[in-house]
Amino acid sequence: MIKAIIFDLDDTLLWDQKSVKEAFTATCQVAQQKYNVDPEALEEAVRKEARELYSSYETYPFTQMIGINPFEGLWGNFLDDDDNFRKLKDIVPTYRKEAWSRGLKALGIHDPEFGYELAERFPVERRKNPFVYEETFNVLDELKEKYQLLLLTNGSPDLQNTKLEITPELVPYFHHIVISGAFGRGKPDPSIFEHTLTLLSLQKEEVIMVGDNLMTDILGASRVGIHSVWINRHNKERNEVIPDYEIKHLEELYPILDTLNKQ
Repeated sequence: MIKAIIFDLDDTLLWDQKSVKEAFTATCQVAQQKYNVDPEALEEAVRKEARELYSSYETYPFTQMIGINPFEGLWGNFLDDDDNFRKLKDIVPTYRKEAWSRGLKALGIHDPEFGYELAERFPVERRKNPFVYEETFNVLDELKEKYQLLLLTNGSPDLQNTKLEITPELVPYFHHIVISGAFGRGKPDPSIFEHTLTLLSLQKEEVIMVGDNLMTDILGASRVGIHSVWINRHNKERNEVIPDYEIKHLEELYPILDTLNKQ
């Protein structure tokens, strides 16, 4: 009998990829107005430079463990009370400016001051554009009466809470919100999943995990024996991690829950 549902946040309930895309589009259009660059080419260049820079910093292993991606580094403040987050907070101003300046340079524009301007613009645009999937609230409304709901998200507490502050309607649905940066380990580490079971006071058989990432949400759940549902909205290919169920839309959870509750 399923008594609780654990939801991932980014690209499961919140459409983070779309928010980042829209922020890039708006910021790159500023560069188009000034230098007549192709905004999509600039976005691609900045994404490439951001990934390379991000992985070169001493904070990279920590960000990998906690689950903070390069594009979150382009807009997060990381005001968390922890030495690793303090290092990250110190790095990100230079990182942002460098990523945008190098992206411009890749297109033949050498203007670090403008790179800084774009680097400051991107976080503003990202905060303006929170997107929630169309079915998210209907599904949570349907489930909240019947199940305990827990939000389990990788990332910096400061940044994940910022995402929740700009979509405040989400928070009241959840009995518990667990953020990897506050816990000290990220998905797929089994300990964070065991922590959720303790918070819920439930056995692994009584819980189901819903998330979009095979390597964090699904792998972590399967490691501790929690039923896993992979939401695959964009027809991604499976890898060696096999979910118990695969869906394209959150409403497809209902028949899965019915089936599990009859067992």
